[in-house]
Amino acid sequence: MAPLIGFYGDDLTGSTDTLSVLARAGLRVLMFLDVPDPDELADADAVGIAGASRTMTPAEMQVALPPGFAALAAAGVRVLHYKVCTTFDSSPGIGSIGEALGIGRRMFRPDFVPVVVGQPDIGRWCAFGTLFASFGADGSIYRLDRHPAMSRHPVTPMHEADLRRVLQAQGAGPVALVDAAALERDAGVAALQAALRESADAVLFDVVAPAHLAAIGALIGAQVEADARPVFAIGSSGLQQALLAGWPAAAARVRPQASAPPVPAGPVLVVAGSRANVTAHQIAAAEAGGFAVLALDPAAMITGDTSETTVAEAVRHLRQGRSVIAHTSLGPEDNRALPGAGRADLDALAAATGRFARDVLARVKLARIGIAGGDTSSGVARALGVRALSYAWRCSPGVTVCRVRGGAMDGVEIMLKGGQMGPPDVFLGLAAAVPG
Repeated sequence: MAPLIGFYGDDLTGSTDTLSVLARAGLRVLMFLDVPDPDELADADAVGIAGASRTMTPAEMQVALPPGFAALAAAGVRVLHYKVCTTFDSSPGIGSIGEALGIGRRMFRPDFVPVVVGQPDIGRWCAFGTLFASFGADGSIYRLDRHPAMSRHPVTPMHEADLRRVLQAQGAGPVALVDAAALERDAGVAALQAALRESADAVLFDVVAPAHLAAIGALIGAQVEADARPVFAIGSSGLQQALLAGWPAAAARVRPQASAPPVPAGPVLVVAGSRANVTAHQIAAAEAGGFAVLALDPAAMITGDTSETTVAEAVRHLRQGRSVIAHTSLGPEDNRALPGAGRADLDALAAATGRFARDVLARVKLARIGIAGGDTSSGVARALGVRALSYAWRCSPGVTVCRVRGGAMDGVEIMLKGGQMGPPDVFLGLAAAVPG
């Protein structure tokens, strides 16, 4: 039986959330860090590829995305989901979601491209085309262009909250909207038909309440069933939540999953490259809870020095049974200077952080590790030779613990966390194996 759903993630941490949503619903899911071979997809209900297009230029995306999209389509998927962050962070020059939309339209079905970004379970809502996101321990809600973190993102600051305008600024044509008012009065079918008559490049769906997801899933599912071609879609994991709630073909793949609860697995190593305040607070909470916290020098690491002294210190703590966090930043006010804030420096730092983790793990065997930061996650996972992942357990909403499939790290559990995600005690929960 062919996989029903395929997803291509624009970064690794976000892709793990989609992996979690599908696996927790009872689907058999595998996710790869590169284009999989056809024989690797047997018996999967859903298959994913975790890419890195969130940091790519449009020219780079034109090279990277088509092979992944083509491989998923060749597997026979009915929905091909380009997974983006719930905060839609992108720009015309970096991680352009509009560019991905154009590639998908050229390759697949140009008459209907649904866009579903709202995901209420992790504090993201789309209302009349405008994206809102929670922030901070108190969960205060901000329009995206006024969000304390996303409006000041170091690479792709978001100065527009209307997602239609964001897509159009990135090269898309007209974007239609099925709004919350239509969904509330059960007028979604008529609203979608009106949107399709506009011949828009994409159709954005509001998500203000969890109940909207089932209605959206039914609308998208009906379009999928009406055509033999795969539907290309864009969105957060909210898209998969909608399909599971409203598309009978997805619900039919759900199977009860018997799994034992996670258990503590000895000390853990966490490497953190995020510059988000959220991660800085999580590091402080872990230190208060007994973690050894080690500061890495970003400038030295970029030039090739992974600091043998710090590697040895991390190994010493881990062998003594103490969990370790090694970090390159404690928030945007951290004065550890980079020799520039360009793309090349950030890529080099992510790769160097991966080498640091690899050097530590070459000396001490661990059953569980954690990575914080989108770019850092990709760099570390690739440095460790990770090719495929399956779902293990969820540390908190939006923070997934995966299990490495194959290679030297087969069976190791690995948490991949975006900088803005997770509660203050997320690293303590990883070490204690407390699911959320």
